[in-house]
Amino acid sequence: MPYDATQEARRQIEICNACRYCEGYCSVFPAITRKRVFTDGDITQLANLCHNCRGCYYACQYIEPHEFDLNIPAVLAEVRTLSWEKFVWPGVFARLFQRNGTIVMLMMVVAFGALFAMRASDDSGRFYDVMSHNVMVAIFAPLFVLPLMTVFIGLRQYWQHIEGAPVRMSHMLRAAGMAAHMKDLSGGQGQGCNFEIGDRYSNARKWAHHAVMYGFFLCFAATAVATLMHYVLDMPAPYGWTSLPKLLGVPGGVLLTTGAAAMAFLKTRAERNLGAHNTWGGEMAFILLLLIVAATGLVLAVAAGTAWVPVLLALHLGAVLTFFVLSPYTKMVHGFFRLAALVRDAQTKDHKE
Repeated sequence: MPYDATQEARRQIEICNACRYCEGYCSVFPAITRKRVFTDGDITQLANLCHNCRGCYYACQYIEPHEFDLNIPAVLAEVRTLSWEKFVWPGVFARLFQRNGTIVMLMMVVAFGALFAMRASDDSGRFYDVMSHNVMVAIFAPLFVLPLMTVFIGLRQYWQHIEGAPVRMSHMLRAAGMAAHMKDLSGGQGQGCNFEIGDRYSNARKWAHHAVMYGFFLCFAATAVATLMHYVLDMPAPYGWTSLPKLLGVPGGVLLTTGAAAMAFLKTRAERNLGAHNTWGGEMAFILLLLIVAATGLVLAVAAGTAWVPVLLALHLGAVLTFFVLSPYTKMVHGFFRLAALVRDAQTKDHKE
């Protein structure tokens, strides 16, 4: 009989529900105790609620070599990845990236970068002399909107699959609070997770995720402010170091660079058998892509006004465009699905109460 990750996850979760030793851990285990029978939608919901902190594995008395052979972090990681491939169309792109991530990512960065370099028309060192703002908008706007539409269509299918109810603002706020504090990355107890150092606790992964998330938001805010300055205030780039885009973007770039570098380092120390081992390369490639986007952006800011701008701008834009195009098929999509899972979890808590 062929291996079925959802069925195997159901078997392991039913054993967990009988044991309940990990009931006080992350959001997954309280959610398990609210059920007696687990549908495929329930399994998918639990998989996306899991943050792979791995504390349950090191606390479990039924892991290998016990005959139950439990490995909740790994089997939920498999189901989680399968859910993204199933709901975000077309899933074949996700499978291609997850299994050949580094090669696909580097080829796209180089190819897009080369195209931008060919389009560059000036070597004065000023961004918009090298490539006009209108050209950038014409290229990036559709390739930003279309992947987002793909993700949201997938989220709608996910919501139907897990039988989500109409969302109230209170559910959104509770989910956003959980995501902002990344409580489940500390195993739900605050002592840290066991991601990179076995049965010892550490919050290093939590802080790395914080740096990436808030760095990303700061960079997005810098881009939004620069867009308003360009179109509304007639203040085109480049901007000085004391301008609002730079005050937002530079700290954001530093946070994103250091956070991505830390996540890549921690991933090399983690046990691969506690995750979806066949997607390790794709996950690492996505982290490296974040690192390239952030680092090239910082270097480009420092090099403004020099002859290096055309080359650096082409490389940075190639990396950003690759990030946009691949976002529905990389681990970037997990942020959307996990927020949806947290919203659904808030709903089920209210229902039980």
